Amino acid sequence: MLSGNIVIGTIGADAHMIGAWVLQKALTEAGFEVTFLGAVVPQEDFVNAAIETNADAILVSSMYGMGILDCEGLRDKCIEAGLKDILLYAGGTLAAPLELERNWPAIEQRFGDMGFDRVYPNTVKVTEVIAALKGDLGMND
Repeated sequence: MLSGNIVIGTIGADAHMIGAWVLQKALTEAGFEVTFLGAVVPQEDFVNAAIETNADAILVSSMYGMGILDCEGLRDKCIEAGLKDILLYAGGTLAAPLELERNWPAIEQRFGDMGFDRVYPNTVKVTEVIAALKGDLGMND
């Protein structure tokens, strides 16, 4: 079982952080140790925070439709930093809204190809993310 240390923030040039803030609050209430980086966070800051906190997972939020571009290469940066086994989750409005509606399976596959363990649309329920994290981290009761 892992410790439940999580790094969360809004990646790239995205300043939308309410979703990430809500998730951070819910994760904390669920017993996770959460490092909240806020908005407009470069990939390197996620990696550095994960190293500093001995994180088990990085949760990336993106609401402005450019998540694919902002998340490209994050897994590689994690591997280069010695975090090859860290969980990577992404969620939000990760592409243009019409693209999300029409092509969610392709978007989900793209994030999988980029090394993300799970990817969620902006309609995901917090309870679903918490349950997945607990399962992935071996923290189920």
